[in-house]
Amino acid sequence: MRRTDRLFDLIQVLRDGRLHKASDLAGKMEVSVRTIYRDMDSLVASGIPVEGERGVGYILRAPVFMPPMALTQTELEALHLGAALVRQTADAELQDAATRVLTKIDQAMPEPMFGALDGFGKEIFAAPEVAASFRNMPVIRRAIREHLTLLIDYTALDGSHSRRRIRPLQMEYWGRAWTCTGWCETRDDFRVFRVDRINETLIPGDRFDIEPGKALIDYLKRLSQVRPAF
Repeated sequence: MRRTDRLFDLIQVLRDGRLHKASDLAGKMEVSVRTIYRDMDSLVASGIPVEGERGVGYILRAPVFMPPMALTQTELEALHLGAALVRQTADAELQDAATRVLTKIDQAMPEPMFGALDGFGKEIFAAPEVAASFRNMPVIRRAIREHLTLLIDYTALDGSHSRRRIRPLQMEYWGRAWTCTGWCETRDDFRVFRVDRINETLIPGDRFDIEPGKALIDYLKRLSQVRPAF
């Protein structure tokens, strides 16, 4: 089970308002108790009102739901266009998520509007460089979420070849290509990598802490002064 799916399932279990022991949750999710501890820390850090502690148990103090929304036709069109972009320019996991989101939104619409935006007159065609990025995107996205270092085999635009150890911080979409900004431990500086030019990605299992001078905010501060090196 993917971690994002497990976190969602944990919230559903906790919504009954009762105290749940980590061992019981681990049995339901078929993971270790230690994994449940990490998952609970992630839920709390993301703002989910979970209370409890290790060795005692966890309880959800308030329901988790999306507030009612009134969307105009133009807002719905923007939502569909954004989802269409994701379905054409992102990896399979994100494509599936975009489809599920639109299904949930459309099913909540009043009957006269249900499916009203199907084929609303816009098409998105991904460049070959974008499609070539799909194989690397799930690994990079996971590494960004979980602060995991990556070992990459990379071919630069000038044809030079290198192996790098990086701390991925962010992915960017430029219309014709995806890039990944990170702290390159090999070069001891920030670097921006074309995702489609990464030949191989490997997560060695090492976690990294966000250090002053090596965080995304530090890169953004330098962006206006230093051109990113590929």
